[in-house]
Amino acid sequence: MARNGKAINVKIATTKVIKALEDKLAELNKSYANQEVNEAKYQKAYEKYQKALTDFAVQNIKKAQNFRTNYRSWNNVLNIDFDLTVTKSELPEEPERDFEQLSIHSYREMKEEIENAIRILKMTDEEVVSTSTYNAIARYL
Repeated sequence: MARNGKAINVKIATTKVIKALEDKLAELNKSYANQEVNEAKYQKAYEKYQKALTDFAVQNIKKAQNFRTNYRSWNNVLNIDFDLTVTKSELPEEPERDFEQLSIHSYREMKEEIENAIRILKMTDEEVVSTSTYNAIARYL
């Protein structure tokens, strides 16, 4: 670890690092297991937002400009597009994901790297973890 060209030499107890990695692994497993539930909640909130946005557009249709239409005869769909000039405060609030989405690939990779680090650290006789080892696993802590 270096900052402004100055090296920092830190000694961290191996047991503390192992405990922190085990906690992070448990948190990773829990967040991945809850991902579907959290995504379902987000989708429900997003559908509510879309309904509120549609209601807002219909209520303000008289202010609309630049109407565009497109009729698709092959599936009998009429697409109507228009512009509304509004401020951000007038619009309904868009929901945000309050969780991190992990693909199965990312989850497996992170899980494997954390498990490998835990296994290696449990095999060592060293009481402290070197700075270079800590740097290799710091992104998970």
